[in-house]
Amino acid sequence: MPREISLSDVKDLVGTEIGVSNWITVDQKMIDTFADATDDHQFIHVDPERAAAESPFGGTIAHGFLTLSLLSAMNYESLPVIREQTMGLNYGFDHIRFGSPVKTGCRIRGHFVLKEARFRGAAMLMTTYDISIEIENEKKPALTGSWTTIVQFDPKDRPEDA
Repeated sequence: MPREISLSDVKDLVGTEIGVSNWITVDQKMIDTFADATDDHQFIHVDPERAAAESPFGGTIAHGFLTLSLLSAMNYESLPVIREQTMGLNYGFDHIRFGSPVKTGCRIRGHFVLKEARFRGAAMLMTTYDISIEIENEKKPALTGSWTTIVQFDPKDRPEDA
């Protein structure tokens, strides 16, 4: 996939996987920092000894919302830039499912399939991606869902056939 595409290229990419991120290691420091930021200090995330003794996971696991939040970095790193874009907006998620826990020390990466792209108004392109976050060496993904974003652009750059 090219690192940069045009607005007029987007419609031809619907139905294809247009991005796979690099691997991200989810370590205890990342989990602890997220716990502090969100005030979610449940022992299964921040107490390795207790989590090993009392949880079915054998140790600590990442917060589901931490896994979800890493999609921003995965998106930025793996999806092509739209030349005409002036700003990107997060519109929301549908059908988010946390299928498998991300154990501390695991590596994860995101997959992005462009499900839909439609122009709205004079200067917006709404894109919807089927997303999944893969855990290295695991069959079941950590997360699946649908993510809608908005690409804002100057109206003069709107493709004529849109």
